[in-house]
Amino acid sequence: MIREDKRIKENNILRAEPGFVIAVLAVLILLIAAVTIQSALGLKTAVDRTTKAYVSDVAAQLALDIDDRLSLYQENNIIGVLGGTGNKESMQRLIQPVSFDGQGLTCIADTEGNVVISPTDLDPFMRLDDIFKEDSEETTVRNIKRMQENMKEGKNGVFSFVAVDGRELILSYNILKSYDWVLLTLVPADLISYETDRYVIQTFAIVAGTILLFLFFLLILLFIYRNNRRRLEYIAFVDAVTGGMNNAAFCLKLRETLKNARRNEYTVAVINIRNFKMINESFGTHEGDRTLHYCMQILRKNVKEGEIAARGNADDFFLCLKEGNRNIVAARLQEIVREINSFNENLENPYHLSFRQGAYLIDEPDLDSTIIQDRVMTACMNQQEFGENSCVFYDICFTQKMKQEHELNAMFRGALENGDFKVYFQPKVSLEDEKTAGAEALVRWQHPEEGMISPGDFIPLFEKNGNICRLDCYVFEEVCRTIDRWRREGRKLFPVSVNLSRQHFKRNDFLNQFADVAAKYRIPEGLLELELTESIFFDDNSIAMVRESINRMHELGFKCSLDDFGSGFSSLGLLKEFDVDTIKLDRRFFLDMSKPKAEDVVECLIDLAGRLKVKTVAEGIETQEQIDFLKQIHCDMVQGFFYSPPLRAEEFEEWADRRG
Repeated sequence: MIREDKRIKENNILRAEPGFVIAVLAVLILLIAAVTIQSALGLKTAVDRTTKAYVSDVAAQLALDIDDRLSLYQENNIIGVLGGTGNKESMQRLIQPVSFDGQGLTCIADTEGNVVISPTDLDPFMRLDDIFKEDSEETTVRNIKRMQENMKEGKNGVFSFVAVDGRELILSYNILKSYDWVLLTLVPADLISYETDRYVIQTFAIVAGTILLFLFFLLILLFIYRNNRRRLEYIAFVDAVTGGMNNAAFCLKLRETLKNARRNEYTVAVINIRNFKMINESFGTHEGDRTLHYCMQILRKNVKEGEIAARGNADDFFLCLKEGNRNIVAARLQEIVREINSFNENLENPYHLSFRQGAYLIDEPDLDSTIIQDRVMTACMNQQEFGENSCVFYDICFTQKMKQEHELNAMFRGALENGDFKVYFQPKVSLEDEKTAGAEALVRWQHPEEGMISPGDFIPLFEKNGNICRLDCYVFEEVCRTIDRWRREGRKLFPVSVNLSRQHFKRNDFLNQFADVAAKYRIPEGLLELELTESIFFDDNSIAMVRESINRMHELGFKCSLDDFGSGFSSLGLLKEFDVDTIKLDRRFFLDMSKPKAEDVVECLIDLAGRLKVKTVAEGIETQEQIDFLKQIHCDMVQGFFYSPPLRAEEFEEWADRRG
């Protein structure tokens, strides 16, 4: 765990902002420079102290030599001094030190500070105060006073000061025991520290040069970093196709916009280009990119200050509008769509773009931007329920529906394995003798915890995700198992129709699986009928494929019926194309039989079916009036609650036994 934490910290350091890293390096360089300068200054201070000590020692030795030459000793005690005359030069040579390479000056003064013997004819020590600045520093003044006091008291000392000519000097004063005199030794302060001073100056120069050089490179790095950052920000936040905001920038800007927003103050909307892939397929990706760029220009033109427009993924465009009125939002989106399609006004062959629209009136500004976009897209995906080109606003029921669909998908496999799907049989009654003529197999989901789940909830869902194929096969095998049991029990056998989803037709050999199951249970030919819905026929290719599949059904011993006949726009054309055995008239034909036109349409359809030798079944029959009319026009069979709702297999058997 400790190693993991350490690795995480290291990764965080490596991912730190380059500007932060550069700043840290700059601070480190400055710290190193400060430490180096401090060390150099410390060295100079130490050398200065050493220089003072050295001058003091040499001056003390010189004073001792002078005392030796001028004094008479007895048992190490001075008992007298020598007297005599001599020239000035001899005395000067006597007091001249030899340890300072000729750079030091000495003189002898009395305890009052008056010079007795000066070093040269220039007489710089004629008055002691003349070598000091009139405005000497407070420290120097204190040192002079202390020297004068020490000289009177017979004490030695040393101190440094700045002379009148600006040179830094070291002055050592030593009491001569021979006379009431003092030996003054004056030495340049840099006599010993010259090399050290030069080293310190060089250090300062090197450090200063290093800092300047580093600052130069730092400026270059910052310049490169800023340019790269701008480039990365452009790549990260600007859409390469449209030149506007991309989705990442939209999310950041949206978060900033909603930070202090009130409830229902903003609306986020999405505009999705329908069938955009067809533009790329028909005109090329270059034209597709031009279309996206054009749409983005229109969006940016229609947003106000404080609003946002950006391209999302692929052909989605997101808007954040400062609007809380749904009607105004819908009107603005319609105006944007109209303006986008305005390029068609002068075209001989217009090509109108169609859009899906979804919106979410933000009632929770604190929501994450991803969740907001998900809600907008959820609303957009539900547009088919509200009509084309209409703006659909998010509702909590959409999320609840998605949650329910997710749960149903998760439960499907287990329900199939546990036998939670139950097969019900709704009787088909012959109007000729009102006896049982067959049945339609219908599936019901009896969940052990959720109870009965409506087919309207799971059938459309399984149609979308492909699970319907497994469910159809399950129902088909349950029907075969039931018919096999009827045969073994000696019961009367009835034809049973099983619904077949359009999803099966994505595989050319899907009928082989059904044939194998029927053969497994030794089902006689003509007892199994496969029901197809009109929605399966959506283009010429599918018509040809279905025609071949129907012929194959007959070869395998299955019958074929056309469900929901009349609900589409090409029902009559389908009768010409396909050799079906039965058509089931859609229940909508019988909702209002009071109008003569409705009765005429149904009568014509049944008459046409009779001419084509196709059986007819009327669905959703619930009244005696409907039964009487259908008998009058010679409809073959009826299916509906008038006779019976869907029944469990055992219930259907009892019902059929009673009906005969």
